[in-house]
Amino acid sequence: MRFHTLADWLAWQETLHPKEIDLGLDRVARVFGLMGLTDPGFTVITVAGTNGKGSTVAMLEAILRAAGYRVGSYTSPHLLRYNERIRIDGEEVADEELCASFARVDAARGETSITYFEFGTLAALDILQRRGVDIAILEVGLGGRLDAVNALAADVAVITPIDIDHVQWLGPDRESIGREKAGIMRPGRPVVCSDPAPPRVIADEAARVDAHLYQLGREFTCETVDGQWSWRCETRRRDALPLPALRGEYQVANAAGVLMALELLRDRFPVDQGAVRAGLATVQLAGRFQVLPGVPVQILDVAHNPHSARSLAQNLRQQPCGGRTLAVLAMLADKDIPAVVKAMEGVVDAWYLAGLDVPRGADAETLRAAVAAALPTASMQVFATVGDARRQALADAAITDRVVVFGSFHTVAAALAEAV
Repeated sequence: MRFHTLADWLAWQETLHPKEIDLGLDRVARVFGLMGLTDPGFTVITVAGTNGKGSTVAMLEAILRAAGYRVGSYTSPHLLRYNERIRIDGEEVADEELCASFARVDAARGETSITYFEFGTLAALDILQRRGVDIAILEVGLGGRLDAVNALAADVAVITPIDIDHVQWLGPDRESIGREKAGIMRPGRPVVCSDPAPPRVIADEAARVDAHLYQLGREFTCETVDGQWSWRCETRRRDALPLPALRGEYQVANAAGVLMALELLRDRFPVDQGAVRAGLATVQLAGRFQVLPGVPVQILDVAHNPHSARSLAQNLRQQPCGGRTLAVLAMLADKDIPAVVKAMEGVVDAWYLAGLDVPRGADAETLRAAVAAALPTASMQVFATVGDARRQALADAAITDRVVVFGSFHTVAAALAEAV
């Protein structure tokens, strides 16, 4: 074994490949074959999209576990611990198991240079195979077509809502980005799209590769009435469902996609109504409109692009507080900061802007300029760190105010690290 601690393994992996992001399947597929992962022995659901991936994975996991299946999941990025990325039956894998798997990946790769994400993906699949899961739910890291997760063919692919993000890698518009997401489709296999208004390329690519497309609003539908919702497709109807425990009206569309994916697997993994209700009612996911206990109210959200910021703003409008909304914002420099800020217009009363001391992190002055340009009359203060900004916001907040921390996984992680 090259290293004995998880921290040492992760630090080394970050230096192994010359590029932090280097999309392509050749490297990972080579090691994939050497590790015997091409036929892993479990059913695969692969989830791609811009927003809603994590929520979709969490709901799939919760419902399938409630139905009694042995479920593994792989997600990224993590908030506080790398171990969050790989779960077996809802439990994070231990450091020792990760280190042993990293050693197996290292031995198999030989002289092949692979990225940090590729290393982690190979380790995740190795662990899921060794643990003998019935079904694995895999979240694409970036894009879809060339993402390391796509080295393993999905039995059912799920594409969540698509918006403009990661333009330097995926393209400048929804059609370009949708084409990359559509890369997880496979000939003759089903793909579920829970984007209510997807780019045209999704249907075009499904037809081109002969994948069977199930589109929200066409092959399956959902309707919310009086605090419950119903779902139907050609073969089944589910009524009187509880709203997902994850907050936000948009989560119903994500849940509808989840139920369609499960319906497509019903012959292998039947799921009764009780398991659906239990999974929807108990699902949890940190950093998605996460409300911390205590006063003033603190809300943590990883919203980091215009679409997710609009969803956050909608949630805040639908759940008004008695006082002001104070926003702690920190973002990566390659995000559309002005559009994110503009999406929160009319919702935020005061801005607490912080720099992010991470690769690609925006400094506080960049955020100040973006807020000033988007909202010229906005009240704002500038801080060196998320912790400084959050502490000042809490100090300024009255008991009826609320503090919303958002803009990046890094932003939420910094807040959670102080709050726990």
